[in-house]
Amino acid sequence: MKVIVASDHGGINIRKEVLDVLNDLGIPYEDIGCECETSVDYPDYALPAAERVASGEFDRAILICGTGIGMSIAANKVKGIRCALVHDMFSAKATRQHNDTNVLAMGERVIGPGLAREIVKVWLETEYEGGRHANRLAKIAEIEEKYRA
Repeated sequence: MKVIVASDHGGINIRKEVLDVLNDLGIPYEDIGCECETSVDYPDYALPAAERVASGEFDRAILICGTGIGMSIAANKVKGIRCALVHDMFSAKATRQHNDTNVLAMGERVIGPGLAREIVKVWLETEYEGGRHANRLAKIAEIEEKYRA
């Protein structure tokens, strides 16, 4: 598994925690920033990460901003991306088991570093269950095709 990680200015501290988890687990990753304390636009970081997952270059992405909301909205505009905004352990597990998410979004102003580390571990280590969920994902793909520009 290869992971791409990005944050805007509101997610820098949690992004560093995420990188530590990836290092601890021995998972290869690319960190595409940001490295600034001044305000930047989250789509400028969410879009390239999501595109690189959609292209197959990376298996998954982890995105962090102040709330995670903006990053998740931007990432979900990319065809083939299933990004979930997660702030608890149950959702981290369920979104992998049931939705086969390939992008995780979190909010630094919502969760602390310890919880962020645990969410990332669970999300990375949980497998997609398939089965009854596959039909639901197929329906999501049909919606995506219907509204594709």
